[in-house]
Amino acid sequence: MSAVCVAMLAFGMYLQHVVGLEPCPMCIVQRYALIGVAVCAGLASARAQKGWWMSWGVLALGLAGFGAFTAARQSWLQWFPPEVATCGRDFYGMIENYSLSRAIPMIFRGSGDCTAIDWTFLGGSIANWSFLWFTLFGLVLLVLLLRRGQV
Repeated sequence: MSAVCVAMLAFGMYLQHVVGLEPCPMCIVQRYALIGVAVCAGLASARAQKGWWMSWGVLALGLAGFGAFTAARQSWLQWFPPEVATCGRDFYGMIENYSLSRAIPMIFRGSGDCTAIDWTFLGGSIANWSFLWFTLFGLVLLVLLLRRGQV
């Protein structure tokens, strides 16, 4: 699972630095969630102790759920864009200039950039594919945790 996450991150870097697509604030949040899933899944598989892999596995599951939520929200914004779409601040500008209690709602409110569909594959945007992958990761983690937790 960690290898798939790293491959997805590498593809995102390719789209950004080679193709020239700029990530919106919600895309960056999804990247961080993907990094978290990769690290936690890797740490969960590093040891055979039940408490170790259960703890890291549950954390990875939570991050996969958070990533799926963010991707679903962005997909919703792409399918039903707000009537007034402003580009607003970038992710780092929000974090630097506002407290987290103000920045987080701004990130999930989305911006004009978050509604743009700059790339598609088989009819799905990056946010749509991200949602599918996060959901798949979550289901795999849930099955593994349930199966291994019974031993």
